[in-house]
Amino acid sequence: MTQRALDSSGEQTPGPSRPAMIDAGAELDPVHPMDLPPSAHDATGLTTAEVAERVARGEVNDVPVRSSRSVAEIVRANVFTRFNLIIGVLWVIMLFVAPIQDSLFGFVIVANTGIGIIQEWRAKKTLDSLAVIGEAKPTVRRDGKAAEVSTHEIVLGDVIELGPGDKVVVDGTVAEADSLEVDESLLTGEADPVLKRPGDPVMSGSFVVAGGGAFTATKVGREAYAAQLAEEASRFTLVHSELRSGISTILKYVTWMMVPTAIGLIISQLVVKDNNFKDSVARTVGGIVPMIPEGLVLLTSVAFAIGVVRLGRKQCLVQELPAIEGLARVDVVCLDKTGTLTEGGMDVTEVRALGGSDEAYVHQVLRSLGSSDPRPNASLQAIIDAYPAGDKDGQDGKGGKGEEASWTVTDALPFSSARKYSGAAFTETDGTPSAWLLGAPDVLLADGDATLTEIEHLNEQGLRVLLLARVPSGELDAPDAAQGAVPTALVVLEQRLRPDAAETLKYFAQQNVATKVISGDNAVSVGAVAGKLGLAGAENTLDARKMPTDPDAMATAMEQNAVFGRVTPQQKRDMVAALQSRGHTVAMTGDGVNDVLALKDADIGVSMGSGSEATRAVAQIVLLNNSFATLPSVVAEGRRVIGNITRVATLFLTKTVYSVLLAILVVCTQVEYPFLPRHLTLLSTLTIGVPAFFLALAPNKERAQPHFVRRVMRYAIPSGVIAATATFTTYLVARHHYAGPGALEAETSAATLTLFLTSMWVLAIIARPYTWWRIALVAAMGLGFLIVLVVPWLQDFFALKLVGTTMPWTAVGIAVAAAALLEFSWRVVGRRFGA
Repeated sequence: MTQRALDSSGEQTPGPSRPAMIDAGAELDPVHPMDLPPSAHDATGLTTAEVAERVARGEVNDVPVRSSRSVAEIVRANVFTRFNLIIGVLWVIMLFVAPIQDSLFGFVIVANTGIGIIQEWRAKKTLDSLAVIGEAKPTVRRDGKAAEVSTHEIVLGDVIELGPGDKVVVDGTVAEADSLEVDESLLTGEADPVLKRPGDPVMSGSFVVAGGGAFTATKVGREAYAAQLAEEASRFTLVHSELRSGISTILKYVTWMMVPTAIGLIISQLVVKDNNFKDSVARTVGGIVPMIPEGLVLLTSVAFAIGVVRLGRKQCLVQELPAIEGLARVDVVCLDKTGTLTEGGMDVTEVRALGGSDEAYVHQVLRSLGSSDPRPNASLQAIIDAYPAGDKDGQDGKGGKGEEASWTVTDALPFSSARKYSGAAFTETDGTPSAWLLGAPDVLLADGDATLTEIEHLNEQGLRVLLLARVPSGELDAPDAAQGAVPTALVVLEQRLRPDAAETLKYFAQQNVATKVISGDNAVSVGAVAGKLGLAGAENTLDARKMPTDPDAMATAMEQNAVFGRVTPQQKRDMVAALQSRGHTVAMTGDGVNDVLALKDADIGVSMGSGSEATRAVAQIVLLNNSFATLPSVVAEGRRVIGNITRVATLFLTKTVYSVLLAILVVCTQVEYPFLPRHLTLLSTLTIGVPAFFLALAPNKERAQPHFVRRVMRYAIPSGVIAATATFTTYLVARHHYAGPGALEAETSAATLTLFLTSMWVLAIIARPYTWWRIALVAAMGLGFLIVLVVPWLQDFFALKLVGTTMPWTAVGIAVAAAALLEFSWRVVGRRFGA
């Protein structure tokens, strides 16, 4: 394999190899690109003048960074809904035929829609600002320098550098390749990485899993293959969640019930009853409006939007809104150790020479290995920090005299999580060739090797151990490259534990969320790290090379163990699928390219902000502050949204059920509909609208439960039936009690009192468990209704005046009986189906 020739200090040396990848800010001789052969032009990139020409021609990557709906889309989605159309038509009718107080429901809808637009606009601003913070900036060569630019600044013909984890942001042709392997699974569905050579095409949406190189942009903007897909995938969305789909299902059933009932009510009030036309219209509208649970959709949108804003303040980018809900339903969290439980950096604590190897020579090998890779991973970076290029052994604190590093790289093999090792071949100072591999000891050594016992003891202390081994010269990327490896030294690394990891693991344990640590490192070492952090079951470790391939057996192994080592990227994916096959909702966290496949397949993917762009692209949640401790906040936010929306949905749908049933009873008995729109606007505001808003935003740590529709309807249906029966009973009794002018108004007032008290009892049940503010909320709503009953001008405004004492107390008595029935029915449902 032809590789660039570098000496150990990283400088390019003369030879037939391709141009070196340029470090950011590195100066090159100013030569006009068009005067050079293609390879040299690729090395320098475009000039500033050429970039300006392309921008002027519109040859720029102008695909907007979209993390949310546009303002126009937000307004359209909140205003132009099916139920807003129905209510709008009814509102216009009422403005012509009835006093303004019977049109209050229209103003409430306008206010609610405005609140929804404002909240989602706030969420949009939060998402847009976070997306800019989290946006990865590709490295582009211009004027002989390599610098980071925003993706929308890339122009046609730009030379863009690639390294492990980098995402291909536009379509192009490979100009340089150092064992460049690209994963195109996001585009083709094919999981195996594709080896790319100069001249091969690369497509936007793919990402680098190993090696490095550079490519020339051939298609930018909306012409790029994945541009439309990427824009669509990054949009702010409120769909594809059980909560949203459940509400849509409920609204579909409501529509089916509402249409025939409303038609029957219209015929009953306008044709059968020979009443005043305007009064009949008002009472007909009064029967139709409360059937619509319009506020439920609004409240769900508001709850999600406020959740985004809250999490945004904690530097958590929610790329898909249902992710808030999804993480709340998670019962298994799969963690990648590196970057999640441990910080990215590591420290070399010891280099232990083996087989009588000279320590100074070992240090020289490590120094040269560090210089061979322009994009070192965390392990190699720790070695570079300990043995910087150009230092003498006598200066680096390791002892010995040594000599200036001056080895020349003749071949290089970047680290691959599938191989578990990296390597390089050199021509040493005296001209002697040598080849080395650095990686997992249990991969490079044969089973039963005595060195493995020594390594096992170090792993048990939670230390990470790499083996430096000399191999025969040859193709380093050959499948049998590790055969005949001669152990030369052990490099002992200590990982830095995240200070917040222990507390986060404790939180998940308290919430009955199982934690599985899945790592490419040695299982015993990973278990020791997890044990230091207090992970329950950390002693139950399993080497993934011994993991059964049968999905069912793998699922059993996953449930029985907590720590898994030597896991390949494909195994991570299989592990997630195995857990999902047992009905688990799985979240996967990670920050490396080797986590991408599992992040894609998990129910919820969580990436660190400092992770590779590939992981950030496929994750639903990105922790921009790189803090694992933010996850409990996301879980808590999701549980708050789901738990509270489930609670308040019962309020809204109880109203829908009793409204439909009251209309049916009115049609069947051929009586006037008891309520005007103003009465139900007052009741809805005090027993549903205001309290639902506060309850939906309250703290709620209840674990999310599945089957949203069933859970809501099994409480809403009996509650609505009891409320409608009690109210209609009061109305019929009042019709026999009152007579003469004003009888209908007195009957309506008595029925309104029963309905209010019954609805308040439903609210009181839903508000449990009681806290001081919940009690105050319920009391305030009751006080508001009492004020309407005693203040004369409010009595006139809402047409509510209790006449006499017998009927009002009868209405209270019926409401008390209804409350007892509600308590009984809720307890029966709770015992039979669970809370």
